[in-house]
Amino acid sequence: MSPNLCLLTVVPTPVRRRCALHYILLHLLGYKLSMDDLKSFRQVDSLTPGHPESSHTDGIEVTTGPLGQGISNAVGLAAAQAHMAATFNKEGFDLITNHTYAFLGDGCLQEGVASETCSLAGHLQLGNLIALYDDNHITIDGETDVSFTEDVVKRFEAYGWHVQVVKDGDNNLESIYNAIVEAQKVKDKPSLIKVHTTIGFGSAKQGTESVHGSPLKADDIVNIKKKFGFDPEQKFHVPDEVYATYNAIGVRGAEAEAKWDALLAQYAQKHPEEHKELTRRIRGDLPEGWEKKLPVYKPGEKNAASRKYSEIVLQAISAGIPELVGGSADLTGSNLTRVKEAVDFQPPSTKLGSYAGRYFRYGVREHGMGAIMNGLSAYGGIIPFGGTFLNFVSYAAGAVRLSALSQHHVLWVATHDSIGLGEDGPTHQPIETAIHLRAIPNLHFWRPADGNETSAAYLFALQAKGTPSVLSLSRQTLPNLENSTIEHAVKGGYVLHDVEGENLNIVSTGSEVQIAVAAAELLAKEGVKTRVISLPCWEVFDAQPKEYQLQVFRSGAPYLSLEAYTTVGWQKYSHEQYGLAAWGASGPYDKVYEKFGITGPNIAAVGKKVAEFYQKRGGEVISPILHAI
Repeated sequence: MSPNLCLLTVVPTPVRRRCALHYILLHLLGYKLSMDDLKSFRQVDSLTPGHPESSHTDGIEVTTGPLGQGISNAVGLAAAQAHMAATFNKEGFDLITNHTYAFLGDGCLQEGVASETCSLAGHLQLGNLIALYDDNHITIDGETDVSFTEDVVKRFEAYGWHVQVVKDGDNNLESIYNAIVEAQKVKDKPSLIKVHTTIGFGSAKQGTESVHGSPLKADDIVNIKKKFGFDPEQKFHVPDEVYATYNAIGVRGAEAEAKWDALLAQYAQKHPEEHKELTRRIRGDLPEGWEKKLPVYKPGEKNAASRKYSEIVLQAISAGIPELVGGSADLTGSNLTRVKEAVDFQPPSTKLGSYAGRYFRYGVREHGMGAIMNGLSAYGGIIPFGGTFLNFVSYAAGAVRLSALSQHHVLWVATHDSIGLGEDGPTHQPIETAIHLRAIPNLHFWRPADGNETSAAYLFALQAKGTPSVLSLSRQTLPNLENSTIEHAVKGGYVLHDVEGENLNIVSTGSEVQIAVAAAELLAKEGVKTRVISLPCWEVFDAQPKEYQLQVFRSGAPYLSLEAYTTVGWQKYSHEQYGLAAWGASGPYDKVYEKFGITGPNIAAVGKKVAEFYQKRGGEVISPILHAI
């Protein structure tokens, strides 16, 4: 489907009636949803799950079950349209012109993420965004009078939105139509149309919370069918004239698409390079040879924090991957996410940038940033990345989870990733965040140990089309390690320091790998032969062939894990674990590491104890990754 025909983003809330309506409309419009699919609503393995999933059902653009996510995705979709239009539209060739439409309810507006994104949408003057607010005064707890009495109109006017009110949404359909037409005329503000409706309109329990999430009784369904002129004996029946009406819409759409295809063909003749670039980006193909720009390091080269190595990668590849569009949640100077030649994504009227700009100023809105990035990714032609501290990715957990579920190609540049950030103390030091992210299916959590591993993380993350990635990056400097290469690290795990006849293996990630190496060197002097394994991405390593995995985690000697996080999860890769039992501490980072015993000498002492314990116990030490299932 051509970009200018992506006219509708339906944003369902967790209400059975809205999910069902969504599926019914897709069925009528000719999407791959049969009547049998509709009959399988909310059944296992059906195409009509309880909340629509974009990677599961044809015609679903974004997965939005958690409230507030849908309108926030819509902001990302609208921003993507503005960016792609500013980048590719030429005089006489308005290829990318669509509006994004969103339906939302009281619950959506109560979620904080909606406030974050709608505030930013107003600042960005996204005139292509039109939201219809179903104001029915009901949530699951009952009347909104118990918890939600704000003036939504004034709120959105304060955000910089154009706002209209339709007083009788149950009956006055012409007013809704006219309000949409009026909103389309507004080019410099997003639009909110507040539509007063009655929940469960026509049922015996209309206007109550009883119809919010529960099906109607059989007798009530009969009465509603009679009330609106349908045969109460017929079930799952669509009159022929209804199919004919929707088929006509399909024909109209096909004609519009054919017209667009013809315009695109003319564009190819007039602007061949732009056409080549646009179609490549729509396909989702990366530019050829971009990976040759990735920085490569040798041992002994100048040390840098992995956030700095990340900045060097972005600077090296940004020009060659124009679809890489980034930003930061008000931490640009700390995340190091803005390349030198970057132009901000801003309304031209502000003179702060342009819609063709590739750098987003998200403000202090981590959750909103995550949800907007999902929308940017869903639109196509854009690979979004966003920067914040690793600890604050927790603020965006709902959006990160939906990235993984929806298979959005999104990158998080998550700096200040451990107790190594030092003085900011436990409130900023992410102890539990890594295991939370590692537990999310279809999410790659990378924690590189040096420059080559950082380049490898970007290499894999940018090629992983259907998987979001979190790059966990240090504030403190890290040395470039012996035997670290992009080719090794891109496998997710490898032997960094090898010996024969080992007495101990230490497996680690990120800033602690250098400490593991230092410990191995000290242990060697005491006759304890120690291998060191770097495991920058568990999920990618687990996808490697079992033969390779067992080469890295071979049997014969115990494995000690080392990471400045909680040790939860490390039992999968080690016999013994060393990490943090509680929160971090405030102070210079090296003193904080000393406090918790994460130093070369102490890890050497711990490692020697582990090696001696297993030697005295006797018997074969089996690889921790060898299991029956």
